[in-house]
Amino acid sequence: MKNPKEASARIKINKLLEESGWIFFENNGKKSNIQLEPGVNMEQMGKDFEHTKKGFIDYLLLDSKGFPLCVLEAKKESIHPLSAKEQARDYAKGKNARFIILSNGGAHYLWDLEQGSPEQITEFPTQKSLEHRTDYRENSEDLAAEKVGADYAGKKRTLRDYQLEAIHALQKSAGKGERRFLFEMATGTGKTTTAGAVCKLFLKTGNAKRILFLVDRIELEDQAVKDFRNLFEGQYFVGKIKSEKNGRDWNQCHIVVSTIQTLLYNNRYREEFSPTDFEFVVSDEAHRTLGGNSRAVFEYFLGYKLGLTATPKDMLKGVDEKDLSQKNPKALEHRNLRDTYKTFGCADGNPTYRYDLKKGVDGGFLINPYIVDARTEITTELLSEEGYAVSFVNDEGGEEETSVGVRNFERNFFNEDTNRVFAKTILKKGMKDPLTGEFGKTLVFCVSQAHAAKITNLLNMLAEKKFPGKYKSDFAVQVTSSVMDAQQFTKDFSAGRLCGKSKFAVKDFPDYETSKTRICVTVGMMTTGYDCPDLLNIALLRPIFSPSDFVQMKGRGTRKNTFVYQETGESAEKKQFLLLDFFGNCEYFEKDFNYDEKVDLNISKKKGDLSREDPIFDTTSRPGEIDAGISDKLSSETIIHVGTEGMKIDRNLYREVHEQFEQVLQKSETIQKIKAEEGLEAVEYFVKTEVFNKPSEYWNAEKIRTSYEKKYKTKRKILLAEMILKAFGLRKFFKSRTERIDEEYRRFVDIEKPEFPENNPKIIQVSKIFFENFVSDSNFRNIINSGEYSSGLSDYPSFSMNDLITLNGGLEPIKSYANEYLQREMAELAFA
Repeated sequence: MKNPKEASARIKINKLLEESGWIFFENNGKKSNIQLEPGVNMEQMGKDFEHTKKGFIDYLLLDSKGFPLCVLEAKKESIHPLSAKEQARDYAKGKNARFIILSNGGAHYLWDLEQGSPEQITEFPTQKSLEHRTDYRENSEDLAAEKVGADYAGKKRTLRDYQLEAIHALQKSAGKGERRFLFEMATGTGKTTTAGAVCKLFLKTGNAKRILFLVDRIELEDQAVKDFRNLFEGQYFVGKIKSEKNGRDWNQCHIVVSTIQTLLYNNRYREEFSPTDFEFVVSDEAHRTLGGNSRAVFEYFLGYKLGLTATPKDMLKGVDEKDLSQKNPKALEHRNLRDTYKTFGCADGNPTYRYDLKKGVDGGFLINPYIVDARTEITTELLSEEGYAVSFVNDEGGEEETSVGVRNFERNFFNEDTNRVFAKTILKKGMKDPLTGEFGKTLVFCVSQAHAAKITNLLNMLAEKKFPGKYKSDFAVQVTSSVMDAQQFTKDFSAGRLCGKSKFAVKDFPDYETSKTRICVTVGMMTTGYDCPDLLNIALLRPIFSPSDFVQMKGRGTRKNTFVYQETGESAEKKQFLLLDFFGNCEYFEKDFNYDEKVDLNISKKKGDLSREDPIFDTTSRPGEIDAGISDKLSSETIIHVGTEGMKIDRNLYREVHEQFEQVLQKSETIQKIKAEEGLEAVEYFVKTEVFNKPSEYWNAEKIRTSYEKKYKTKRKILLAEMILKAFGLRKFFKSRTERIDEEYRRFVDIEKPEFPENNPKIIQVSKIFFENFVSDSNFRNIINSGEYSSGLSDYPSFSMNDLITLNGGLEPIKSYANEYLQREMAELAFA
């Protein structure tokens, strides 16, 4: 067995070059684009350049025309790559090469001699990517000096004063040498328009040739592409990474829009992109797109960075930084890493620019809701400290009584009459279209997909009685991920064409531009960034504990709108919207939520429970375990007036199992349609919720994984995403445990960017070995976490006390990173 500590810098570097498309020897008509320094024979180098002079060698990487493009200064693993800066610069200048890669096989740096200092990378850039940058010249002075006025974004959109202020604030920061920026702007204030103007600023001044715009939902991807294309009117090419009919390849676009999931899925961002492919990366709803390991995508690319958010993660709130730095410096370091402000260079907790809801309302651009707090007899008790007392028959046939709280509603406790009261109240209280008098467009947020299905059915039944023959079950539509074409539904609802155009007032308002469907019932699909200005009602049929979730849901209604009948020019303004709250959420965030409380770094929760930091769930819940089966009625109805100061929250199977599985995925028309229309991420979700754990087959991931492991012997747990790729023929094999560990180590470097001291280059090699053992061996983790190094490491085969001394404290970043990001991966990578 190969010693894990064996030095092999040349092999690693050669492999990285080949993975990035560089060619050593002419083959199949493809010319070599790598030259070695004179007098060097590759076969005589040794695995760690031990047979070359001074333990290093220069590779010269050529462009597509055969001219010098980049010098790769390759060092022995025992030599820190940055120590070769000066000799590499001299060689590069002599060859007229602009770029330098410094590498010892373990750590790598890219140096653009015209742009500043070396930057750490984890993949080598491709020839095409470096050629893309050859005529790129970063110039912060031009960026700061560019005149940006109200008409800068384009003829179709006049920038508002506060949007101009945001752009000018960015220019000022850039003029001071800043490369990261954060816009904190309330929902509905036009972050996308502002970002579009910023993108034009970077493109026009030559500070970017190609821009990556990251979003966290598919519907936002399509929306951003549409908005940018309308804004620029062909001046700049805008596209998606996903292939489009009659569309351009992403590398032909000036602005590339993608979901973070698309890039992260199957490491696509590494497989298809180089760190130098984009000069400017924009993260929309940055507090979400930077969560967990997805941050590695954002940090992978070099260049300027801009974050857009309405609800930043302030991980330093309520924290005594000085005290924490003394007691647990690594905990403080980790908070800094997750803090939105720190990520975007705003160490003082102040963004580059801030424009909150109160300013938006005061400026006449946004509106506040009027709130109706409506509670039934049952929800009143659910919200009480004692909870709702309910009797049920136990497994032995006896009667028991238990108390359930608000978190139990529609999860393991349900009452059909309560849902009926919800639906009736929505129809009774909902605001009407100011022109036609038709029930206003409405969003209803439910606990789960099963709950959404119930509410949708109830609303349609009640609407048929109230408006006979008008809607025919199209009054309310369920819009959740389990519903086919749900993504398209969100677009059609906003565009006023869901289930066709409304004929409610066809006599007086023929061809009125609004949807036949009046209510979309969802769980979490239509929250972050969803734009539907003519929305008049939002109903909360679920308890909410996360302030960011509450802000996002409420924010769907804050946009102003003018209702217009084009035929006559008759119009009316949207001056407010209804927030109908059945679970005391407004009261909770106004009176009970502790805005000064320190945000927990590590969140633990019981399965099925909610916590304040939970994301918005959109999962199919199991049927309730307790059916109350009793009548219910409204017990209180309170109107809450929101003043000019706003709300407080605004302020502050016979064949092998795996073969059966593959056959099902290949032959299922439903799954094939989901794959074609929504992508592999949606297939994975559908398999989890609709295929697994069904009585007919009772498949689950573990059964299929075990079956695959018997054949492929990966010595690790295979992920469901990988199984799906294999089933569709998109993967011929599964990566081994060693290969997966290497991937995760590169992500660690992308996110943490550890500093390896030049006077102790061996630490790079030892760090990688420590990482491998820590993430894959629970026994090793126990030794490290217990601190019993002498006894524990005395007979450990691949890591010794001397290695621990070499690390000299460098184990802490790996421990913190693994415990924070790799809980699932540590189970996946465990010795099999």
